[in-house]
Amino acid sequence: MLFLDLPIELLPEILEHVIKPQHLASACLVDKTFRSFATPRLYDRISIYSWHREGKVKVIKLFDTLSRHPYLANLLHKLEIRDFPKAITLLDGDILHHVQRGLRNCTGLRACTWTRDGSLNSEILEALVQCPNLRDLELNGHNDGHYDPRLLLQFRNLNRISLIMPSTVVVSQLGTWLSFTGHTLRNFTLICKASTIITDSLLESIAPYLVNLDHLNLTGCPKVTHRGVWALVSPNVDGLVGLGLEGVSPKFDMKSFASQCTKSGVLKRLRSVTLTVQQQVPMKEWISGIYSTGAFFESPLTDDLWSKLILMHGTRLVRFSIHRMLISLEAIQNICVKCVNLEQLFVVVEPSSLVRFILCRKLRTVHINYPLEAFMDAYPVLRPDQALSVIDRCSSSITQFGCNARVWQVERKIVVDDQGALQAHRTLAPYGSPDVPEQFLVVRT
Repeated sequence: MLFLDLPIELLPEILEHVIKPQHLASACLVDKTFRSFATPRLYDRISIYSWHREGKVKVIKLFDTLSRHPYLANLLHKLEIRDFPKAITLLDGDILHHVQRGLRNCTGLRACTWTRDGSLNSEILEALVQCPNLRDLELNGHNDGHYDPRLLLQFRNLNRISLIMPSTVVVSQLGTWLSFTGHTLRNFTLICKASTIITDSLLESIAPYLVNLDHLNLTGCPKVTHRGVWALVSPNVDGLVGLGLEGVSPKFDMKSFASQCTKSGVLKRLRSVTLTVQQQVPMKEWISGIYSTGAFFESPLTDDLWSKLILMHGTRLVRFSIHRMLISLEAIQNICVKCVNLEQLFVVVEPSSLVRFILCRKLRTVHINYPLEAFMDAYPVLRPDQALSVIDRCSSSITQFGCNARVWQVERKIVVDDQGALQAHRTLAPYGSPDVPEQFLVVRT
């Protein structure tokens, strides 16, 4: 049967597996039928990252298209602008007008990310406010005179708010803003570098408006202790599903916080937790291991923690993610054997020890890291043939493999053997998903 003879009902299912925008754009050029199905997928989500070639040129062309073609703009549901020419918001009125009109045409927009410092202004925020279906907002909070923080108060009925590097004046609006939209908010994230303006007192003041949260993430807030986090967690109606605490105060008393949570049961729904360990914290006070940014060293003191986690949660765990901290080979083997439903594994491990991953039968995503100073003769990443030799010994379920700063997709090539039978051989291809790999995220969900 020829491809064009297939039932038209199969075409949407086929296009579901076309990920790269350039491939979807090519599909739009086949004929009218292909265009009718491929165009909504092409415009459903648009992402512009700083590492994209000519990203600043592309973003200008994007908003020109959205401003001139309302039909296409209406198809856009998720917009990620992580690179944007700063000068446009200050100097070029014509292009800024296209940006505003393009955003106003995005009547179906549900999620918007605009993170480049200095590229967001009041005119852009005013245009976004007019998107009636907007529920997810991720913004650079360092307004620095570029936009009026009071405009944030006009964003209502949001499900998710993520603020990056919020300034003092933006933080001053949080209480009022959350009083307007807190009843619908399910996900709240604050990402700072080392901000002293995010304090326990601030968290206590906004806690009454965040009782319906499912996910809470605080990063780079060295003035936040267990007191402030408990103020947010304790009044929660149903209990958090995900909690991330990275770079909080060295005075954070994990023992006290854990005791409060256990007694109250407020984290009974918790399914994901991300924690970092301060170097100053003694091991016995914070039983979670040794924090390392340098060369390898043995860390047997953490084995007891991993054993207890696996004993209590092993059959339910689908992701085990340990960053910048070495765990023993015995612990890795224990994870691979006893976490029978494990699908994602991120660990620091020597390249020579990857064979232990073959014990995971449902593993889909693997990423390893190793400090280069520990292996002076090692390449920054494994060579593709080295990676493939490991993958070929692992479960057939693996679809993604990474090492340090490199990520590959695992694909299958169908060949005909000498007997005429079809054989599937695994191959490595460049990572093609628009999603940033989990191990590279500032906030890991």
